[in-house]
Amino acid sequence: MRIYEELFIAKPDTPDEEVDAFIEQMKTSVANAGGTVDKVEKWGKRKLAYKVGKYREGAYVLMQFTAGAETVKEFERRLRVSDLVIKFLTVRIDETLKRLEKRKKERDKRAHKKSSAAPAAPQPSVAQQMMGEGTPAPAMPGMPTKEPVAPKEPAPKEPAPKEPTPKEA
Repeated sequence: MRIYEELFIAKPDTPDEEVDAFIEQMKTSVANAGGTVDKVEKWGKRKLAYKVGKYREGAYVLMQFTAGAETVKEFERRLRVSDLVIKFLTVRIDETLKRLEKRKKERDKRAHKKSSAAPAAPQPSVAQQMMGEGTPAPAMPGMPTKEPVAPKEPAPKEPAPKEPTPKEA
């Protein structure tokens, strides 16, 4: 048995009671064939991307169910012959779910590996780095460093050489 998603669009002028009755009829057909209906979502009336028949909007219904291939064929046949349904789409999602679960397991495994490794020294927060607290942040190129500069002792003054005056020349 595989997991399928069925999205169908009902005519917008159909009463909600009639749509609900059709959904129940489809649920019983899946159950009679040995499948299970996992989820039913009524999305309500929405505008269509393009005109289908004479309709510009429709009532969207999403069903997720687990069943065999023959059940899906019968389900689609019923949708095709129903006057209530404008369009429908069936998608098999079990492979997608398996792929997503596999990715999640790999992600969890990497996270567990990372957390079990020795924790690194705590990094100071950005605010602490900006205020100069904790360990000094590396200097940016072209910016002066904030190292304390020791005051220089004044160099001993040497007498400046005298410039020759015009008399002496």
